[in-house]
Amino acid sequence: MSIDLIPRIKIEKRNDRELIFTLTGDQHGIPNLISKLAIRKPYVSYAAYIVDHPQTSQPRVVIITDGTRDPVDVLIEILIEAKTYAQNLKEAIEKLL
Repeated sequence: MSIDLIPRIKIEKRNDRELIFTLTGDQHGIPNLISKLAIRKPYVSYAAYIVDHPQTSQPRVVIITDGTRDPVDVLIEILIEAKTYAQNLKEAIEKLL
């Protein structure tokens, strides 16, 4: 089984309030993280990741905002936040070793 190290993104729907995209090369990790971080934002009305069938489909991520923020900007903000979390975790682990 081959897994891409860099997921590919396919935008399925995008407007001023809604973004739906599919990630290839990842099963649950990144989509779950994106949806969990997105739903914590006060300007996000709905966020989830959906897997229609675990063996035949790729995860789709849905981000719907209240209209005060563009969902693509929210996604970029979340990815920067996730990168910071990962860097902090890496540094904490390195201190333990």
